[in-house]
Amino acid sequence: MDMNIILYLSVALVAIAIFIFVISVTKTLRAVNETLTSVSSTMSGLENQLEDVTKETAMLLHKTNVLADDLQEKTEKLNTVVHAVEDVGNTIQKVNHSVKKVTDNATTKMMDYDGKMAKAIQWGNVAINLLEKWKLSREKVERVTEHPDEHHTTRQRDYN
Repeated sequence: MDMNIILYLSVALVAIAIFIFVISVTKTLRAVNETLTSVSSTMSGLENQLEDVTKETAMLLHKTNVLADDLQEKTEKLNTVVHAVEDVGNTIQKVNHSVKKVTDNATTKMMDYDGKMAKAIQWGNVAINLLEKWKLSREKVERVTEHPDEHHTTRQRDYN
Protein backbone atom coordinates (compact mmCIF):
# COMPACT_ATOMS: atom_id res chain seq x y z
CA MET A 1 0.00 0.00 0.00
CA ASP A 2 2.77 2.19 0.46
CA MET A 3 3.34 2.23 -3.10
CA ASN A 4 -0.19 2.94 -3.86
CA ILE A 5 -0.12 5.87 -1.51
CA ILE A 6 3.05 7.12 -3.08
CA LEU A 7 1.49 6.63 -6.48
CA TYR A 8 -1.66 8.49 -5.44
CA LEU A 9 0.37 11.18 -3.82
CA SER A 10 2.50 11.48 -6.96
CA VAL A 11 -0.54 11.67 -9.18
CA ALA A 12 -2.05 14.24 -6.81
CA LEU A 13 1.20 16.18 -6.84
CA VAL A 14 1.34 16.05 -10.65
CA ALA A 15 -2.33 17.11 -10.80
CA ILE A 16 -1.62 20.01 -8.46
CA ALA A 17 1.41 20.96 -10.55
CA ILE A 18 -0.63 20.80 -13.76
CA PHE A 19 -3.37 22.83 -12.06
CA ILE A 20 -0.83 25.46 -10.98
CA PHE A 21 0.68 25.37 -14.48
CA VAL A 22 -2.75 25.86 -16.09
CA ILE A 23 -3.52 28.74 -13.73
CA SER A 24 -0.14 30.34 -14.57
CA VAL A 25 -0.64 29.84 -18.27
CA THR A 26 -4.17 31.26 -17.96
CA LYS A 27 -2.90 34.32 -16.11
CA THR A 28 -0.12 34.76 -18.66
CA LEU A 29 -2.57 34.37 -21.56
CA ARG A 30 -4.92 36.91 -19.95
CA ALA A 31 -1.99 39.35 -19.53
CA VAL A 32 -0.96 38.71 -23.13
CA ASN A 33 -4.60 39.18 -24.20
CA GLU A 34 -4.80 42.50 -22.31
CA THR A 35 -1.49 43.59 -23.85
CA LEU A 36 -2.66 42.62 -27.34
CA THR A 37 -5.96 44.42 -26.76
CA SER A 38 -4.06 47.51 -25.66
CA VAL A 39 -1.73 47.24 -28.67
CA SER A 40 -4.73 46.76 -30.93
CA SER A 41 -6.41 49.82 -29.44
CA THR A 42 -3.20 51.85 -29.81
CA MET A 43 -2.80 50.67 -33.39
CA SER A 44 -6.39 51.60 -34.13
CA GLY A 45 -5.80 55.09 -32.69
CA LEU A 46 -2.57 55.40 -34.68
CA GLU A 47 -4.39 54.30 -37.81
CA ASN A 48 -7.04 57.01 -37.29
CA GLN A 49 -4.37 59.61 -36.59
CA LEU A 50 -2.44 58.45 -39.66
CA GLU A 51 -5.59 58.83 -41.77
CA ASP A 52 -6.04 62.37 -40.43
CA VAL A 53 -2.39 63.20 -41.09
CA THR A 54 -2.69 61.74 -44.59
CA LYS A 55 -5.80 63.85 -45.29
CA GLU A 56 -4.11 66.99 -43.94
CA THR A 57 -0.99 66.22 -45.97
CA ALA A 58 -3.10 65.82 -49.10
CA MET A 59 -4.88 69.14 -48.38
CA LEU A 60 -1.57 70.89 -47.72
CA LEU A 61 -0.13 69.44 -50.92
CA HIS A 62 -3.17 70.66 -52.85
CA LYS A 63 -2.89 74.14 -51.30
CA THR A 64 0.83 74.17 -52.05
CA ASN A 65 0.14 73.31 -55.68
CA VAL A 66 -2.52 76.05 -55.88
CA LEU A 67 -0.10 78.55 -54.34
CA ALA A 68 2.69 77.45 -56.71
CA ASP A 69 0.36 77.91 -59.69
CA ASP A 70 -0.74 81.33 -58.39
CA LEU A 71 2.88 82.31 -57.82
CA GLN A 72 3.79 81.18 -61.34
CA GLU A 73 0.91 83.20 -62.82
CA LYS A 74 1.82 86.30 -60.83
CA THR A 75 5.47 85.90 -61.77
CA GLU A 76 4.52 85.81 -65.45
CA LYS A 77 2.38 88.95 -64.99
CA LEU A 78 5.21 90.62 -63.11
CA ASN A 79 7.58 89.72 -65.95
CA THR A 80 5.20 91.48 -68.33
CA VAL A 81 5.28 94.57 -66.08
CA VAL A 82 9.08 94.41 -65.88
CA HIS A 83 9.33 94.23 -69.67
CA ALA A 84 6.91 97.16 -69.97
CA VAL A 85 9.01 99.20 -67.52
CA GLU A 86 12.13 98.30 -69.53
CA ASP A 87 10.38 99.49 -72.69
CA VAL A 88 9.38 102.74 -70.97
CA GLY A 89 12.99 103.20 -69.84
CA ASN A 90 14.25 102.60 -73.37
CA THR A 91 11.67 105.03 -74.75
CA ILE A 92 12.68 107.69 -72.21
CA GLN A 93 16.31 107.16 -73.18
CA LYS A 94 15.43 107.60 -76.85
CA VAL A 95 13.41 110.76 -76.06
CA ASN A 96 16.33 112.13 -74.00
CA HIS A 97 18.70 111.35 -76.86
CA SER A 98 16.37 113.08 -79.34
CA VAL A 99 16.00 116.12 -77.07
CA LYS A 100 19.80 116.29 -76.71
CA LYS A 101 20.18 116.14 -80.50
CA VAL A 102 17.60 118.87 -80.97
CA THR A 103 19.24 120.98 -78.25
CA ASP A 104 22.70 120.46 -79.73
CA ASN A 105 21.36 121.28 -83.20
CA ALA A 106 19.58 124.39 -81.89
CA THR A 107 22.73 125.47 -80.05
CA THR A 108 24.80 125.02 -83.20
CA LYS A 109 22.26 126.96 -85.26
CA MET A 110 22.12 129.68 -82.61
CA MET A 111 25.91 129.97 -82.71
CA ASP A 112 25.77 130.19 -86.50
CA TYR A 113 22.93 132.69 -86.19
CA ASP A 114 24.89 134.70 -83.60
CA GLY A 115 27.85 134.81 -85.96
CA LYS A 116 25.66 135.87 -88.86
CA MET A 117 23.87 138.36 -86.62
CA ALA A 118 27.19 139.86 -85.53
CA LYS A 119 28.28 140.17 -89.16
CA ALA A 120 24.93 141.69 -90.10
CA ILE A 121 25.24 144.20 -87.24
CA GLN A 122 28.79 145.04 -88.34
CA TRP A 123 27.66 145.53 -91.92
CA GLY A 124 24.70 147.56 -90.65
CA ASN A 125 27.09 149.78 -88.66
CA VAL A 126 29.33 150.11 -91.69
CA ALA A 127 26.27 151.03 -93.78
CA ILE A 128 25.12 153.58 -91.18
CA ASN A 129 28.61 155.11 -91.01
CA LEU A 130 28.77 155.26 -94.80
CA LEU A 131 25.32 156.80 -94.91
CA GLU A 132 26.28 159.42 -92.30
CA LYS A 133 29.49 160.19 -94.16
CA TRP A 134 27.59 160.44 -97.41
CA LYS A 135 25.06 162.79 -95.80
CA LEU A 136 27.87 164.91 -94.39
CA SER A 137 29.65 165.08 -97.71
CA ARG A 138 26.41 165.92 -99.47
CA GLU A 139 25.72 168.67 -96.99
CA LYS A 140 29.21 170.01 -97.66
CA VAL A 141 28.65 169.83 -101.37
CA GLU A 142 25.35 171.68 -101.00
CA ARG A 143 26.97 174.34 -98.83
CA VAL A 144 29.77 174.77 -101.32
CA THR A 145 27.36 175.16 -104.18
CA GLU A 146 25.19 177.58 -102.26
CA HIS A 147 28.05 179.58 -100.69
CA PRO A 148 31.31 179.13 -102.47
CA ASP A 149 33.21 181.54 -100.19
CA GLU A 150 32.28 179.75 -97.03
CA HIS A 151 33.37 176.49 -98.49
CA HIS A 152 36.96 177.53 -98.42
CA THR A 153 36.87 178.49 -94.72
CA THR A 154 34.75 175.47 -93.77
CA ARG A 155 37.19 173.21 -95.47
CA GLN A 156 40.06 174.72 -93.59
CA ARG A 157 38.18 174.26 -90.35
CA ASP A 158 37.60 170.59 -91.17
CA TYR A 159 41.32 170.05 -91.61
CA ASN A 160 42.22 171.83 -88.38
